Amino acid sequence: METAGASGPETASERPTRRAELLAFLTLAVLIWPIVAIGVVGGYGFLVWMFQLIVGPPGPPH
Repeated sequence: METAGASGPETASERPTRRAELLAFLTLAVLIWPIVAIGVVGGYGFLVWMFQLIVGPPGPPH
């Protein structure tokens, strides 16, 4: 029989500690998300640049 309070295969020794959670958060906040944000903005800029190379810059037609 399972003991009361046990939730699935996770035991007390396998639970992430506060330090591990803080390290994971800092890794995401300081390393991963800034790189993702730069990639998204850079990708959008590249997409607009390529679009304008093909169809021309915005503005009234000549």
